[in-house]
Amino acid sequence: MKPLLGLLFLLLPILVNGQPAGPKHQTVKGTVTDRITHMPLPGVTVQMNDKGAVTDAQGYFRLVEIPAGRHTLQLSLMGYESVTLPNIEVNAGRETVLELSLTERVVNLKDHVVKGRGKGEAINPLAVVSARQLNMEEGMRYAGSRNDPSRMAQNFAGVVGGNDASNDIVVRGNSPNGVLYRMEGIDIPNPNHFSTLGASGGPVTILNPNTLRSSDFMTGAFPAPYGNALAGAFDLRMRNGNKDKYEFLAEVGFNGFEAGAEGPIGKPGKASFLADYRYSTVAVIQSLGLSVGTGVTVPYYRDLNLKVHLPTKNAGAFNLFAMGA
Repeated sequence: MKPLLGLLFLLLPILVNGQPAGPKHQTVKGTVTDRITHMPLPGVTVQMNDKGAVTDAQGYFRLVEIPAGRHTLQLSLMGYESVTLPNIEVNAGRETVLELSLTERVVNLKDHVVKGRGKGEAINPLAVVSARQLNMEEGMRYAGSRNDPSRMAQNFAGVVGGNDASNDIVVRGNSPNGVLYRMEGIDIPNPNHFSTLGASGGPVTILNPNTLRSSDFMTGAFPAPYGNALAGAFDLRMRNGNKDKYEFLAEVGFNGFEAGAEGPIGKPGKASFLADYRYSTVAVIQSLGLSVGTGVTVPYYRDLNLKVHLPTKNAGAFNLFAMGA
């Protein structure tokens, strides 16, 4: 018996060391554009750790074999202000896709100082005051945000929530009904489940931060395109799907059971799609026979966010997006 136990202990380290390790590296890619003209910038030097790349004619760069974790990204190009972006998160489960911009460097021989736009300033160049850029990855770190863009915005100065049961936004004491929501340049009604007529908030949002990119939140002095806003304006934009390879997402959270997919359409590197579906977490738990304390009042809801990006050679790019709930 003792020789048999000794043999098992000798084989144990071999079995443990033989377990395959999971992926620890991932790809970081994206595009770099001019902040004013929004045109792609070729020749930009992109560095992260000991990895480096140079953007192509379309402003596209790709860094491979980046270790999972948080890293600092540096951008530099002659004639433009150098940019250092700390705490870029690299997730081993999916590629990191970035949309970056550089500000042209202006040299004046007189006593004038020219400063580029800093972190958090609005994307819309017409919004020069009372505007803030909301980065979704950064916003999900805010306490109590529940992956809800409206609750993320409540962390800004002069903005509070109406109550914990709803994501109404009170901007500088104005009515939440005066908040305008806009998606990809189109005004949209109340983007929440179980909303009431004439209101702008609700208990659960339809908006999904996994499908959104950096967006503008304005609290006053609105540019002309936001003429219907009285209290605040939320200019939301959806990101493009991964144009190089297929990726899938499965997630469980406060807002629901979630499943997403993205990838190229046709030849990789060109057109792409992005789709994300959610279903009520409480409804799933209730269907399993477990009580969540809501009695007979069970919030059943589902929502779908979809975007198709179709670039063309001579006619620009076409974007189709849809939101259903």
